[in-house]
Amino acid sequence: MASTPGILYVTMQPNSDLSDSQFSDWYNNEHGPLRLRHPQFENGFRYRAVDGSKPEWMAIYDVSAMSCIFEEPYLRLRGPEVKTQREVETMSNITIDRKLFDLVRVTESPKWKKLEGVGADEGGNVLFAVISKVNEGKEDELRKWFDEEHIDLMSKVPGWLRSRSFKTSSLLEGKEETEFLTLHDYSLENGVGGPEYEKAVSTPWRNRIYADVIKSFDRRAYNLYYTFGPAPRDISNFSSDYTTIWTSIDGMTKTFPTPAHDGGVIESYITTPDNVAIPYRLEGSSDPNAPLILLSNPVLATWSIWDGFVSSFLSVSSNKKYRILRYNTRGRFSLPPSAEPVTIDLLASDIISLLDALRVPKAAALIGVSLGGATVLNAALKFPDRFTALVSCDTNAKSPDGNRKAWGDRIAISEKEGAVSTTGEGIVGDELAEMTTRRWFLKESYENPELEKKLLAVKEAVKNNSLEGFKKGVQALFQYDVREEMKTSKVKALFVVGSGDGVLPEVMNEMASSYGEKGAKYEVIKGAGHLPMVEKPGEFTDVVGKFLRV
Repeated sequence: MASTPGILYVTMQPNSDLSDSQFSDWYNNEHGPLRLRHPQFENGFRYRAVDGSKPEWMAIYDVSAMSCIFEEPYLRLRGPEVKTQREVETMSNITIDRKLFDLVRVTESPKWKKLEGVGADEGGNVLFAVISKVNEGKEDELRKWFDEEHIDLMSKVPGWLRSRSFKTSSLLEGKEETEFLTLHDYSLENGVGGPEYEKAVSTPWRNRIYADVIKSFDRRAYNLYYTFGPAPRDISNFSSDYTTIWTSIDGMTKTFPTPAHDGGVIESYITTPDNVAIPYRLEGSSDPNAPLILLSNPVLATWSIWDGFVSSFLSVSSNKKYRILRYNTRGRFSLPPSAEPVTIDLLASDIISLLDALRVPKAAALIGVSLGGATVLNAALKFPDRFTALVSCDTNAKSPDGNRKAWGDRIAISEKEGAVSTTGEGIVGDELAEMTTRRWFLKESYENPELEKKLLAVKEAVKNNSLEGFKKGVQALFQYDVREEMKTSKVKALFVVGSGDGVLPEVMNEMASSYGEKGAKYEVIKGAGHLPMVEKPGEFTDVVGKFLRV
């Protein structure tokens, strides 16, 4: 019984005084993703009625084991440890009917694709839902009709994709009257109402079933409205009329408006297959289908190194069409025992995990610097179908000789200092942070008071990096070589370097020359060192914008 699969079926009608923005921000960014993080919730979808009846909204979640609904991990989602005041207030303004069903039967067309697959829901989906109550002792007759006639005829209707039948969960036996749920999935272009459909719903057998077997029924028609993922991604709700700032109880998810651009901002996290939490920040265009640019950091830095670039980039009218995704690379924080050894292949897979969790089939561009530059380059080489373009900055295609020793010496500096955070965790400390940022930035940059503040903020971030996270994360730089793979790559590429970044201008010029069949574009940012997006955000914006427009 514990492994019985089924469905959580919920209908909702918001009160008139609950705004659409609050309803969707709560549902898409708080309620739904929390459930999709539960291992036994396989997917989740929001549907909107197209039949003119109420309730207007419906949500369904496929559950691999219905017993989890009554077990602690799920019950905790509905308790005070997780349930926020916003959820309490929002749900008090919604009339909700929640039903649990066990799966009985599934019949699928060869054209059926699981809607939770990344990009699979782009063509839309029409769902017909029928909830029936059956006269006592007549269940077997209903099932016989389904199995021997009805589903076969429904499958002949143009556009039919899948039919599923369910029965009130056995976990509710004796507590609720038994109901039967049938869900029929169709493509947007379908033959419902046509001759094949009319034949399926007007046979003598069907008429006998509705006359003698079915006591009552309710038939509804819905269009797919939103597909949940395990990570919140909807920044379309913020406007002058909706400016709510929301934070989850654990502080790991936030949604808030920003005056910088039309969409809001989401800060949250994904969980990788090896159980590492990767924090991210999503902002930019409010269009949920807007092209996405992903930014990847160097070791020891946070996503804040991109602040100046993001502000500059999104201030350009032709760039407002983009969403921008930043994240903190594994190694920023201490890693759990389950974490795999860090390599650039693993870091590339983290990018795919981010895109999958945020349901992005293909990113418009990857931009990375230093370790991030090697990471995005490797990701484009390993997963070329997931990216249109890449910008690799201030990096190498091969780990330099002596890298392991050089980073080992830097780790020793931090270990010797023995700095700790306010919580007692070992951190990188001031000495290595000063050495690192002085190596990253040009001396002249410190002579500009406004720029110096930004450089000191980067130093503070380096200083507070987890020492254990640093020791594990930096291993990605010890040994790698993607030079041969670069020669056959077809992903559009740009290589960018700060003019004052040691030998890297020469190294990256060679990388650009050897990339693909005809080489890649190469740009030097004058007056910048290892992180040109920090020292010269405007110039970096110009270079990136020009590349993306070509």
